[in-house]
Amino acid sequence: MLKKVLLSTDVTLACVQHALSTEKEEIMGLLIGEVHNNGSVVSIVSSVILRRLDKKPDRVEISEEQLVQATLKAEELAAELGRPLRVVGWYHSHPHITVWPSHVDLATQFMYQRMDPSFVGIIFAVFLTEQSTKAPSVQITCFQSINEGSSQTRKEIEMEIINNNDSLMANNFEILTQLPVILKEEEDEAYNNEVGLTESEDIINKQHNDAVRTIAIGHIVEKMSRPMLEALVARNALNGVRLRALKKRHQELMAKMENMSCNV
Repeated sequence: MLKKVLLSTDVTLACVQHALSTEKEEIMGLLIGEVHNNGSVVSIVSSVILRRLDKKPDRVEISEEQLVQATLKAEELAAELGRPLRVVGWYHSHPHITVWPSHVDLATQFMYQRMDPSFVGIIFAVFLTEQSTKAPSVQITCFQSINEGSSQTRKEIEMEIINNNDSLMANNFEILTQLPVILKEEEDEAYNNEVGLTESEDIINKQHNDAVRTIAIGHIVEKMSRPMLEALVARNALNGVRLRALKKRHQELMAKMENMSCNV
């Protein structure tokens, strides 16, 4: 029986950024990791951001093709790292609503658990406001489904966010930087679908559709690309400070070892 989930900080960052990309519809993705201790612990080390098949405010869907693509990605990482990685769960967002899974979420989760008892679901509730401070907050829950007659109920799973696995850091940052590209592809698809439905549209409709697409792409740049770039620049600067401190410490230790050798 699954008891605990270990979620890496890089995956948490990617999922939260994905969840904050829109406050009108839910987003989703799949989680890659490995199962330990006869299924009692799931360690999540990477994620796969999925394009939405249909933009809905209250539900998400994962196609068989997307699941196959995520499985292939897990196999690639497994071969690269020599670890038994596979798809171990899914995540999605709840913008402006409670973090608890809906009956649709529970049914979806139960369906996956029938194929894999250790499969987990994680929900990121975003664009919430703390009543006491009026500050925005993000809530996270990890769950499985328990079948009770003709319906399912929620079972909370203990979750711990752990430090990054260095061997997967580059992969997880690549996933994070893919997010704006995926969001733009969604907007391009929506635009092309709308244009295809109204090929004989007049110039007013065309200008309207063009303006909507431009605003959407501007939103991606303002809310995702620019903050992400600023965060990566800041992190790079911090890593530079840490590197200089480590080099200085290394020089001090080498000097100390030389003095000890001389004294001997």
